[in-house]
Parts: sequence; structure tokens; C-alpha cells
Amino acid sequence: MFYIKYFLFFVTLFFFSCNKSNSIERSPPNIIYILADDLGYGELGVYGQKLIETPNIDKLAQTGMLFNNHYTGAPVCAPARSVLLTGKHMGNTHIRANDERNERGNVWSFKAMLDDPNLEGQGPLLDSIMTVANVLQDNGYKTGMVGKWGLGAPLTNSIPNKKGFDFFYGYNCQRQAHTYYPTHLWKNDKRHLLNNYIVTKQEGLEENADPYKSESYKKYNQKDYAPALMHREALDFIDKNKNNNFFLYYASPIPHLPLQGPQKWVDYYINKFGPEEPYTGKSYFPNKNPRATYAAMISYLDQQVGEIIEKLKEIGEYENTLIIFTSDNGPSWVDQVDYNFFNSTGLFVNSRNTMKGSVNEGGIRVPMIASWPNTISPGSVSNHISSFYDFFATACDIANIQIPFSTDGISFYPTLIGKNQTQHEYLYWEYPSSGGLQAIRMGKWKGIKKNLFKTDSRLQLYDLSNDPMELIDVSKIFPDKIKLIEKYLDEAHSTPTVKKFIIPILEN
Repeated sequence: MFYIKYFLFFVTLFFFSCNKSNSIERSPPNIIYILADDLGYGELGVYGQKLIETPNIDKLAQTGMLFNNHYTGAPVCAPARSVLLTGKHMGNTHIRANDERNERGNVWSFKAMLDDPNLEGQGPLLDSIMTVANVLQDNGYKTGMVGKWGLGAPLTNSIPNKKGFDFFYGYNCQRQAHTYYPTHLWKNDKRHLLNNYIVTKQEGLEENADPYKSESYKKYNQKDYAPALMHREALDFIDKNKNNNFFLYYASPIPHLPLQGPQKWVDYYINKFGPEEPYTGKSYFPNKNPRATYAAMISYLDQQVGEIIEKLKEIGEYENTLIIFTSDNGPSWVDQVDYNFFNSTGLFVNSRNTMKGSVNEGGIRVPMIASWPNTISPGSVSNHISSFYDFFATACDIANIQIPFSTDGISFYPTLIGKNQTQHEYLYWEYPSSGGLQAIRMGKWKGIKKNLFKTDSRLQLYDLSNDPMELIDVSKIFPDKIKLIEKYLDEAHSTPTVKKFIIPILEN
């Protein structure tokens, strides 16, 4: 009898240990989603960049998974964020373009916005719309956001704290993010005034200023550097929630213009690149060393990624955290960014019509890296075709949450853990700016329509497996593919709820 009792005791202890182990394995991870702003597919070392140094981001790929076929939800800021947070592609999401709501007044004046916060912000999400942050929050996650919001104005129901985030610090308004030295940022629903003064986008160098002297640019580099302040809050949020499951949406403004980088990194690249011609125009701000400053901003973002990883290790949560790093759209085509010097789009075409604001690969295919130690196989590479609207489903899948409504996404969690992955029939984009655009990615095929506001555009077809630069239109050779893509274009579109996002030809 004595031995039987001991046998039963050890059997019970064994099963308790197994159940406890399985429980730990099933515990949902923390999720950190880092979104760069206007970072090109070719602007990271791990994606082939030769001049800008990004060792921490590159290491994410070495310890995790690099995605070769990941796409933003939209070719510009606000709609890309709408797609990301709602899980709805551009044929269904509420925000389909940047909506600055100019009818309110002088919304482009930093001074006017400082005097009246009602002039800040972009078009809002509807009250009825739930974000991925809402769902994670409702299921026990502590949720935080730092960076650029762009999905609703202050003093409305469409601010981060009313869309699922327990904590917010950063730019409510994407126009305010056109300076890295703003007069204020927002901490939750209150303004945080900074030790900076207003410099308007229309101001150039002072009269008779020497463009080759650093003193001529002094007013463009002030006291409180917004990316540093936001980063500090991000690290603090991680530290305060070390005993909770947390979701951090880190929407960095870097490297979106203007060119304003930490002097330490600017000096590093001045030494590396040597002398260059200043940018003295009035679009955004002048800059003495535009190439060096652009590289400096990206390397500073890389430094911040490294500091996030160190913080996770410090609090013992590194192995229990999924980090996703990506960009909201392709790189900027404006004069200050020497995209040919950096080969910003990498495999694709560097041009005004094929980068940010376009549905060509250079405008919508973005870098994406996922790191989750002991879960994702180190140094793995995925060719799975995915998009921003997959994140909602993926986050819920990882956290073992039933999605409360239908989205357009497919979880890529199976890809992360090396299991069989369900594929999209197609990815879809539409964009009611840049003349009116539509696009489909269907396996190796890419269909594009342009100039939809002028005419029912002819569909261009590209075989990306042979032609990633989209130079050879093969639409006349494959009429069956054209017919199928036309069907998908019609199927994916729904009439926008905001009238200014309507492309009339799509409603016929």
C-alpha cells in the first residue's frame, strides 16, 4: 500500500508538471509591431543596402524570419495604418487616402494648430470600427502606442485611447510630424508642450546665409527631438508591463521627411560619405548634408530597435516577445532623398511614378522581419505573399483569440512556426489619388490600372517572377489572367463610406 501511494503521488506530480509545461507553452507572447515611415524595400542591410548601416534590424532577421513578399495596405500613410489596424484591405477599409480635412480652416499651419487643436488630425475612423488593439485589450493585453497616429483628430472619438490603446504618446496629426521638433506631442488625450519653437515649411535659409556652413541651419535643429522622446516612452511602457502580456504599436516617423537626424549619426555619415551638395529648397526644410542626414535617421531607428531588444532582455521577456518590423509604404521620391544614391527600392524601379504614392512594387512592397526566439527558426526566409491586413488575424491567432468579426486577412502564424500556410487568392489595393489606381497581386502575377479618374484604364499585367521591375506588360499574351484579375478587381471593391474616396468609374 505504501508503494502504491508513492506511485500515485509521482504519477500525479508528472501529469501536473506536463500540464504546467503545456500551459506555459500556450501562454500568449507580447507583441511589438514597429512601423517605419517611408522606409524603402532596399534601405536595410539585410535587403541589400550597401551604404546605410542597420546592424540591429539585420540581426532581427538573423534571429528570426525575413519576408520577401510582404506588402503594405496602401501606398501612403493614413490608409496604410487603417488597413493595418482594421484588418480590411483598401476595397473595404474606411480610410482610403490621406484626408487632411482642409474644410476646417488653416490645417497646414503649425501656428494655427497650436492655437486650435481642432485643426489637428486626419479623417477619423467610425465609432463602430474596432481595431486589433481593441480586441487584444478586451482579452487581457495591456496596449500601448508611440509615434504617429493619423487616424482621427484630437477631441474626437478616433484617438488611440478610444481605439484600443491604454497608453499613447506621440503625434496625433501626421502634418505635425512634418517636423521632428514640434511645439507639442500628445500624451494620451493631453498635450505635452515641448521646448521647441515654430519653424514653418515655407522658411528657407536666412538671407545671405552661407549654405555650406552648419550655423545657417541652426533653427532646424532645436531642443526636444520627438523620436527620442517617443522612444523613451516606449521603453518605459515595456518596463511597466513586464508582468503583463502587452502589445506595443511603435509607429516611428522615421525616415519620413524632413531631414532632421541626431548630430552624432549625421557626423558619422558625413565622415563616411564625404562632401555633398546642400539641399536649399523650401519643401520641408533645407539641409546641409542631405545624404548623411537621411542615412543618420535610419541608423538612429536601427539603434532604437537595438535598445528595445536590450530592454526586453533586461526584464526577461525577450524570448516571450514577437517583434515585427516593417514600413508603411515605399520610399519618398522628393528631391531631398537621393533614392538613386541609396537604391532605395532595391529590386524595383526608383522613380517618381513607382515609389511612394504608387501601386508599383516600389510603392507597396515593403521590408518585413519577424523575430520570436525559440519559436521562429533563426535565419529563415519566407516567400509567403502577405499584407498589412493579415496582422489582425495573425495577432489574434497567436494570442488564441477568436476574431469577433470578418476581416480580409489570413493569419501568417503558420509561416512563423513552419506549418502549412493558407494562401491568399489575391492581394488588393485601390487608391483615390495619384490619378486613381487599382492593383492585384495573384501569385506571380501583378495587375495594375492607372488614371482611373480619366478613363477606364487598361489593365497592365506583369510576371513578377521574371520581371520584378514591372517593365514588360504581358497583358496581350495572357487574356485568361486578365479576365480573372478583372473579376477580382470588381469583387474586392466596395463603395467608400467617405465621398472624397470614391473613384467614379468603379461605381458603374
